[in-house]
Parts: sequence; C-alpha cells; structure tokens
Amino acid sequence: MSDNPFFAPSTLVHELPPFAEIREEHYLPAFERGMADQLAEIAAITADPQAPTFDNTVVALERSGALLRRVQLVFDNQNSSDTTPAVQELDAELSPRLAAHADAIHLDPELYARVRALYEARDSLGLDAQALRLLERYHTRFVRAGARLSAADQQRLREINAQLASDATAFRQNVLADTRARALVLDSPEELDGLSPDAIAAAAENGRVLGHDDKYVLSLKNFSNQSQLAQLTDRAVRARLLEASLGRAVATNGPLAIRLAALRAERAALLGYPSHAAYVVADETAGSVEAVSAMLARLVPAAVENAGREAAELAEAAAADGVGELAAHDWAYYSERVRQASYDLDASVLRPYFELERVLHDGVFFAAGLAYGLTFTERPDLTGYHPDARVFEVFEADGSSLGLFLGDFHARDSKGGGAWMNELVQQSELLGKRPVVVNNLNIASPAPGEPVLLTWDEVRTLFHEFGHALHGLFSDVRYPLFSGTEVPRDFVEFPSQVNEMWMVRPEVLANYAKHHLTGEPLPAELVARMGAAENFGQGFRTVEYLAAALLDWAWHSVPAGQEIADAQEFEAAALAEAGLAVPAIPPRYRTTYFSHIFSNDYSAGYYAYIWSEVLDADTVEWFGSNGRTVRESGETFRAGLLSRGGSVDALECFRAVVGRDPEIEPLLARRGLL
Repeated sequence: MSDNPFFAPSTLVHELPPFAEIREEHYLPAFERGMADQLAEIAAITADPQAPTFDNTVVALERSGALLRRVQLVFDNQNSSDTTPAVQELDAELSPRLAAHADAIHLDPELYARVRALYEARDSLGLDAQALRLLERYHTRFVRAGARLSAADQQRLREINAQLASDATAFRQNVLADTRARALVLDSPEELDGLSPDAIAAAAENGRVLGHDDKYVLSLKNFSNQSQLAQLTDRAVRARLLEASLGRAVATNGPLAIRLAALRAERAALLGYPSHAAYVVADETAGSVEAVSAMLARLVPAAVENAGREAAELAEAAAADGVGELAAHDWAYYSERVRQASYDLDASVLRPYFELERVLHDGVFFAAGLAYGLTFTERPDLTGYHPDARVFEVFEADGSSLGLFLGDFHARDSKGGGAWMNELVQQSELLGKRPVVVNNLNIASPAPGEPVLLTWDEVRTLFHEFGHALHGLFSDVRYPLFSGTEVPRDFVEFPSQVNEMWMVRPEVLANYAKHHLTGEPLPAELVARMGAAENFGQGFRTVEYLAAALLDWAWHSVPAGQEIADAQEFEAAALAEAGLAVPAIPPRYRTTYFSHIFSNDYSAGYYAYIWSEVLDADTVEWFGSNGRTVRESGETFRAGLLSRGGSVDALECFRAVVGRDPEIEPLLARRGLL
C-alpha cells in the first residue's frame, strides 16, 4: 500500500497527521511495517561491529521506530476519541502483538549488553546531564522489563505481558459497551425535573442521536456519581441513574480484574518485587510502598470525619422531605440543597455565565496569555480526526509558532468517558519535532442552535486538561523519551492541577464569567458566595477519591499466588479494611469500570492525584506569595518545570521553582483536613 499516509512524515504544519487521508485500512499495514522497521533498526544496532557508544546505541534507539510512533499515536487517539467496531477489533488483535514487540526489544540480550556496558562506564563517557539521564533511564527500563531474568523466566514474562495486553483491551471495550448500554432512557421531561431547560433539551437531543426518538437519554460519565444526581428531584430517577452507573460491566470485568491483578502480581514476583504496587512505586517520585501508604492513611480518618459531619447535615434536609435514610443517590441532591441554603448559591444559576467558547477563549487561553504570553489562532484549514476536533495554532509572545492544540470537547457514542490529553506529535530536538497535542472532554452536545453551557465542574475540567496540554506544548527536550508528559505517573497530574487555579483568579474569572445572552459579568455577590462555598463538600469528595485510590492499592498489593474468588467481595473487604466502607459514598470508580487502573497506565498509581495535589497546593501558594508578577512566575514555572519533561528528576524540578521540598500543609488546608 504505497499510498499509506503513515509511511512518510506528514507535510502539514508541525507534522499534524493528515487526517483527511487516513482510513481505517491504513492502520494494520502501518503497524506491521512499523514494527518490522524498528526490529530491523534494532538488529542494525546489535550487529554494529564497533564498540557500543552513546550515539550508536542509545541515540540510535531514540531514533528507531519513527513509523510505529506515528501510527500508534494516531491510532490510540482514535481508539479513545472516536472508536468503531473495526478499530476495536484491530485494537484487540494488535495489543498482544505490540506487547510482544516491546518484549522483543527489551529482552534482546545483545542490545541489553550494549546498554549495560555503557551504563557501567557512564562516569567516563563525558556525557552532559540530559544524555547521562537518558542512558540511566534506558538501563532502568531494560532491567524493569526483565532483561536480567533467565531465559525461562523471560518466556513466562512474555506470556504474561501478552495476556495482560489482551485483558486490558477487553476490559476497556467492556466498559465502553456497557456504559453505552446502561444509558438511562426516560419517557418524559417531567422525570428530568430539576435539570435546567438547556440540559433537558440536550437529553432530548442525545435521545435523538442514539435512536430513541421522543425519549430523553442521560448517557453515563466514566465515574460513579453522575453529575445530574445533584439536580434531579425525582428520587426514583436518581436511584435508577446511580444503579446504572454502579452496575457497569460486573459480569464481564469482575473476572478480568481478578486475572489482571494476579498476572501483575506474578510479573512483579518474577522481577523481584513483593507486589505490583511495590514494582510500580519503585520508579515513581513516592519511592516506596510505605510512603504512599503513610500519606493515604494520614488522610483517611479526617476525611471520613468530615464526611460524617456533612452526612448529618444532609440527613436533616432529607428528613424534611420525608426521606428516612440518606442513600448514595441522595447525597449529591441534598448536598446541593444545603449548599443553596447555606451559601445562597444555586449551580443552575451559574451555568449561563459559563458558555464554552467564552470559557475557552477568554478563560483558558486568556490565562495562558497572562502567565506565558501565548496566543491561539484557530486553523479551520487544518482537518482534525473528527468534525468536533478543532485545530488551533499556538504562538509564543514573539510571534513564533510553538505547536498545535486540538480541542475535542463534546461527548459522543464513539468516545470513551471522562477527559484526557493525548499527544499526536511528541516534541524532540533530536528528531526536529514540534508538539501537537489534543484535549478530549465529554460535554453534552446541546440542541441545534443552543449554546453550550458548562457546569462549574466542567469549567474545572477544561482548565485541568489544558494544564496537561501546556505540559506537552512547552516541552523543550532533546530526546523523545523525555518529551512532554513523559514524567513519573505520580507527577504527571501536578501541572494540570496547578492550571486549575486560573479558573478562580479574579482577573481571569472576570474575563470569562459573563452571561451568554446579556454579556453581564458574574455578579460580585455570586463570586463571593462561590469563594465561601469552595470547601463545601470536601469530605465527600475526599472520601470518594480515597476509596478509589485505596481500592487500586488493595488490588495491586496482592502478592503472587493469592487467590481472589469474587471481585465485588474483594472490593467490599478492601474498603472496610481501609476504613472507607461508607455506603452513602461509593468510590469514584468501582472495580469493574475502573479503567484508569485496569486498562490504562494508573495501576497502583491512582494515588497520584492526591500525591500530585501536595505539589499543586504548595505551588499555587508560591504563585500568590513569591513577590513576582504573574508573567514572571509563569516563566519561572515554565522554564524550571513545564519545559523539562522527564529530562530532569521531577522533584528537582519542583525545588528549582519553589526553592524547597514540598510541604503537605497547603493541601490539608485546601481539603479541610487540618
């Protein structure tokens, strides 16, 4: 297939993939040639009669796999953002093959011998700091991938990795299928009482798109507590919605979760670790199981106590409606009622002030201009991978082009739940690449002609994901291994969480929070009440998160050989042991739809959000108290941390910006846990 668009680098701006030319039938030939090309490149490295050098081994490794990298970045993005049955079938076929391909490289004894020889002589090679770190990271990768194992153990490792890849793909596809299947279909607008008119219209439009004419459909988000639970007045509808969410993929993914956990435990044991959690955290900033366990244990009692106080207050409000016992499907609803009564703050009153285009341009982009001098120009002449995916060129303060940003903000049946950032082109000086990144959200599409009005949580998500985008766009590293968000998992959420601060900065909030019809700014009294209510509900949010983090930790602390009979029983026991068996607060993700840990990269790493929030809260405090202008602080943050990717130790980057080690007190204060 000589006309395959993946076979040569794109000629578009910053090598934006030529989406107008890409067809599903192009993927498999590109993957197959890409894997074959890279294996040939590896063979050339190992066949080199010259003694190993940094250039002929490590740099050659960095240059290898260009075609495979091109197709995989595009395919992975489509698979999560706009999948089809054919793409899913190909994903199931390719996952174990790609795992075997990675093993073929990392378990190549001749290749590892060259890397090891360089590593052992590293102090005499005269490498600069970034090159030395690259060599050290490659050596670590090979060792952690099993390069030192016996031939028999390597063979078992290959089998485990292939099965893990297949099972993770099946888990992800089961979640997507059951999330679609369990969307709540309602017959009348009366059942949606409490939702705003635009939200009801969006549910009707969703019904039409999904083939339920004259019905109203609430599609499920990837997390447990659906956002509509806070507004729906019909208690039975709330119960049905939460039941649909909590029951996803129980039959299919329960057994898969057990097998995934067991295989990961076996692999960890082969590699010399007592558990998968120990294996993962050894290469993260946390460094040890004990450090993570101690931090989570410190947070649980205060969070549960806070949630208990909140529950008592909500129970009083529920009792006034004749509700005898506060159930999980009641919590968000009565929390919103109490918040309105306590702070005179109605979430539905806020939405007209948060119109998507204004939040994006006058909020998210405006903040990036204030802090970093960036400007954004939409490029309708450049084609995205879906009609909803819009392309923006990003410019530096001096007018030079930094990279491309794609925004894909709306929910659709072909998209996974939640929100995320992907890279389509990774920045690298070595390869001459500029960054191309994409943000995906799942905002409900409005009825035709209606504005897209956001909830406060959706505004937060937009700022959060753009923090990941900035991390990718600002990448200024030599080697692709270090590009953008290629940092420890428990550090990667830090820049995105920091970026959330701009949503409430007075100069930014005043610029974007304007009524979509009148242009009137968000009234000062509403801003004041929003500030006063900022910590309201922290007990619930912290318990919900900690339950998921400790559930992940429990699954991946299981030692090799321990048998688990039933996933739901294991989940219940793990939550009880952690002190988080709070019936009215389900974990943010239950086991059977916890894609973060069973089909993505967060296994034994979901603690990263709170671990990163320690750094985030500390940095936000630094931004407000360091005596510099916003722009000066932004440039310091960019130069010292956002641009460095994985080329420098993550905590060294933090110290370079803030000037000291992180402290937990700002986080405790933010979450009301002091």
